[in-house]
Amino acid sequence: MADKADLIQADRGQQAVPIFLVNREGFPEWEKTLPAGQRAALDGQKFDGSGYQVAIVPDGDGWFAVGGVANPENLSSWCLAKLAEQLPEGTYRLAKGEPGPALHGWQTAQYAFTRYKKPEKPVGPRILLTKEAQKIDAAMAEAQAVCLVRDLVNTPAEDMGPASLEDQCERLAKDHGGKLAVTRGDQLEQDYPMVHAVGRAAARHHAPRIMHLTWGKESDPVLAIVGKGVCFDSGGLDVKNSSGMLLMKKDMGGAAHAIALARLVMGAKLPVRLHLLVPAVENAISGNSFRPGDVLKSRKGLTVEIGNTDAEGRLILGDALTRASEEKPTLIIDFATLTGAARVALGPDYPALMTRRDETAAELIEAGKSVDDEPWRLPLPEAYVEWLNSEIADTNNAHGNSFAGASVAGLFLDKFVGDGLDWAHFDTFAWRPAAKPGRPKGGDAYGLRAAWHMLQKRFAAS
Repeated sequence: MADKADLIQADRGQQAVPIFLVNREGFPEWEKTLPAGQRAALDGQKFDGSGYQVAIVPDGDGWFAVGGVANPENLSSWCLAKLAEQLPEGTYRLAKGEPGPALHGWQTAQYAFTRYKKPEKPVGPRILLTKEAQKIDAAMAEAQAVCLVRDLVNTPAEDMGPASLEDQCERLAKDHGGKLAVTRGDQLEQDYPMVHAVGRAAARHHAPRIMHLTWGKESDPVLAIVGKGVCFDSGGLDVKNSSGMLLMKKDMGGAAHAIALARLVMGAKLPVRLHLLVPAVENAISGNSFRPGDVLKSRKGLTVEIGNTDAEGRLILGDALTRASEEKPTLIIDFATLTGAARVALGPDYPALMTRRDETAAELIEAGKSVDDEPWRLPLPEAYVEWLNSEIADTNNAHGNSFAGASVAGLFLDKFVGDGLDWAHFDTFAWRPAAKPGRPKGGDAYGLRAAWHMLQKRFAAS
């Protein structure tokens, strides 16, 4: 993706190609105001104002662009994304009004993952002007956070292992004046035994660890952000089949979301005491893999029988959530690519949201709707807690039936969150299986913007 400083600029009257926005209902009347030659140009491109249509119209020695949107008076995040994808390199401004929320899609539409393969025909930046200069920094930061998630998730596991996630946290701490502590080896086994157990089978250069970044004034309310960092998931001894493993580079998508959200919090200097916890492992297979039927100790002291080694993400999150709870935070938010059951229930576009408090769910859903990043709430039903019962340990990590998999995983995590704490859990896909305007196929952020806008509203006045 091009430098975001180049993609949005303050409108100071510089030369720019105008963009007219119309919808299908209003297009016939708008077209009548044009000269015959311009109408013919639109007809030749079969433009009728339908959503995401783009046309280029000659105008004297120059030209203007036309985009089809649902409502030209009420733009969404994605209204200008197709224009940003298809227009040639240059500088543009809306002929009427300001882009507002569509600043986001204008930037994310120009994202490309080029680490391993350069584009055959690279296109230079398409710059959008806005008179709302006060919105530029926030819009750039938000798009940058989304593109960070995409970059991290798109990177294969060999180049995005636990050490690479540590590098990301280290860079974050250095850029924003945070303090990073990393626990590995024997100390990890002692302090975070489930993180160690899940990751111990990996090769040395992918050894397990947990990153704990702190930032902000100790007198400010404590915000804990936790992200599942399973950098590759073979399933362990309950091994996945080949198709199940194919996208498992994305199993650290929760960590990517958590790192990106922490970056937004610190960049905006939100008045909180931030604790970012990223347990990072590879769920590999070797002679010292943890086994089905093993009983693991946890940081909280609960013993966990392993019903399925492929339900490993909840194990590392359990230890991390326990550590986060020790700070008595005002709010804990965790992100995890946790269950296929959430995808079966909601598909790829809606992250599953589970919370202890109704008001927290309402805040996150409202924030998500306002920025076109809506989560969908699933329950944490007390009636299903018994499905995690174990005859030999305090709990099992997996239940023996195929019902309510996402909610049961949430109930497992709930056991490790401190009593009475406000907690929100995102079971997010972190992957877009088919491209949409502004959202290319591949790694993507779901729930990130919902969480960020909720946090701004909750803590900005603290």
